[in-house]
Amino acid sequence: MKRLCERGNLSRALHILCLKSESSSIHPSHSLPPFTPFILSFSIKQQTPTFLLKLRFPFPFLVATTTMELRRRSTASASASATTTTAAAAKASDALPLPLHLTNAVFFTLFFSLAYYLLHRWRDKIRSSSPLHLLTLSDIAAIFALVASFIYLLGFFGIDFVQSFIARPDESSPSHSHPPSLQFPKPTVTEPLVSTIDGDDNSAIVDSVINGAVPSYALEARLGDCQRAAAIRREVLQRVTGQSLADLPLDGFDYEAILGQCCEMPVGYVQVPVGVAGPLLLDGVEYTVPMATTEGCLVASTNRGCKAIYASGGASSVVLKDGMSRAPVVRFATANRAAQLKLFLEDPLNFDTLAVVFNRSSRFARLQSIKCSIAGKNVYARFTCSTGDAMGMNMISKGVQNVLDFLQNDFPDMDVIGISGNYCSDKKPAAVNWIEGRGKSIVCEAIIKEDVVKKVLKTNVASLVELNTLKNLAGSAVAGTLGGFNAHASNIVSAIFIATGQDPAQNVESSHCITMMEAVNDGIDLHISVTMPSIEVGTIGGGTQLPSQSACLNLLGVKGASKDSPGSNSRLLATIVAGSVLAGELSLLSAISAGQLVKSHMKYNRSSKDMSKVSS
Repeated sequence: MKRLCERGNLSRALHILCLKSESSSIHPSHSLPPFTPFILSFSIKQQTPTFLLKLRFPFPFLVATTTMELRRRSTASASASATTTTAAAAKASDALPLPLHLTNAVFFTLFFSLAYYLLHRWRDKIRSSSPLHLLTLSDIAAIFALVASFIYLLGFFGIDFVQSFIARPDESSPSHSHPPSLQFPKPTVTEPLVSTIDGDDNSAIVDSVINGAVPSYALEARLGDCQRAAAIRREVLQRVTGQSLADLPLDGFDYEAILGQCCEMPVGYVQVPVGVAGPLLLDGVEYTVPMATTEGCLVASTNRGCKAIYASGGASSVVLKDGMSRAPVVRFATANRAAQLKLFLEDPLNFDTLAVVFNRSSRFARLQSIKCSIAGKNVYARFTCSTGDAMGMNMISKGVQNVLDFLQNDFPDMDVIGISGNYCSDKKPAAVNWIEGRGKSIVCEAIIKEDVVKKVLKTNVASLVELNTLKNLAGSAVAGTLGGFNAHASNIVSAIFIATGQDPAQNVESSHCITMMEAVNDGIDLHISVTMPSIEVGTIGGGTQLPSQSACLNLLGVKGASKDSPGSNSRLLATIVAGSVLAGELSLLSAISAGQLVKSHMKYNRSSKDMSKVSS
């Protein structure tokens, strides 16, 4: 029998083994020769007492798994001997000229080899500016072979699944006497924490967290209830610190909405009042601007600026640029190799190829430019792309990663140090953002009439122009400011960012602003403008999906993504931010010029509570 297996006559060997097991009165496995170790498993077939005998021969010269189906039919007389029939189950793979595993290996190799060949041909055509639809005979043959191998793999994986499905035991059939199957131990399943808690009693979980048996960050996953997890974590914090959180609200917030996207390990939420300024007449449309702030006078002052702009016919805005940036840092062994990568990335002939690779990350991400800077043997490549209505940091990061992986083919010695090398530059005051822009670059302007300056703003044009020059321009230069040639742009940007669910930390570069004022129309009227090169906003993703912030976006008419023109909602939000900054600058400078700043803050920015009683 061993010789039969060595010669490949496996079916003959199995036939002999089955006959031997049938002639024996004990378990079939006991009648097999000692040189044929195998694994048995049995399956009951519907209607007839049938079992599947699976043998696996662990010889060094043979690795095979064969399914034999043995059907037993009883005779009418109980004393008559049983006759056994054996038949090999027919498979679709029996029609193949080669064994199934060899055929699959051939087609796997063929499929991936052809795919690799066609991708290289595609890249070569793009680099040489050859039309993609012009195909050689080898290209056509490769495409047909690729499709054929794909159809084969898809078909035979499907056949293999169907065969395995047919071979499953039918648990609904009546039980018959059959040899017992091998039993494997059941895996140990750890019971979730929630099953150990009785009712609504959280004290046991609180003790477990304090003792370190249960990590605080895992409460949501273990309990399946975000509200309850926040309450337990809050109680743990109060016990550990000995400080009360009674004044920090817990109820009335949807903790499911922030799970996995906005905040980890919540213990409550902070209430920030939201005021509205407006109407802001911008580009012929009126907007009521929501502002979340705890600074008195801010909303009132911005509202006065909106009133002055409205009375003068409104403001207009221009979007100069719309592109988010990300700059990875990579290192080479020599500065010469670093220079080669810089030349490669900035070569216009390579841009289309890199754009195809980059744009695979999203249907909205579209590569706009690549600008490189070198420090020794390190390369900082600043990628800029459009991101639709999203702020786009995750989107551009995925695109940059695609390009870095692609560059490894031509620059295998390139060592990627980090996906961000601070040449982006995110959440830091940086000259590159001030000069090149990041996010949305906006200019907003208005002409304020002389009578409005006098009646609404309580000052005059000449005083405003002089103050702006000495304060916002000369004063900021003396201070050595970077992008801070304004009175208080950050105030308005932060308030709108918090209200609309933007990233408050990006207020740093989003508040870059230069405020310009000059007398026009023979010195009668005032021309005011704000130039903001890096407003980073989005109307989808992050905090914009929370109910309160979503309501503020809806108030402005920019909630969610624009279906008709992707990116238009986020650009409109950026122009509203710039228009609000224009109103805030106009009002604050007027208050300083008229000597009203201290008086107004004493009136509106001081608490009426007795703080001595509050502190006690």
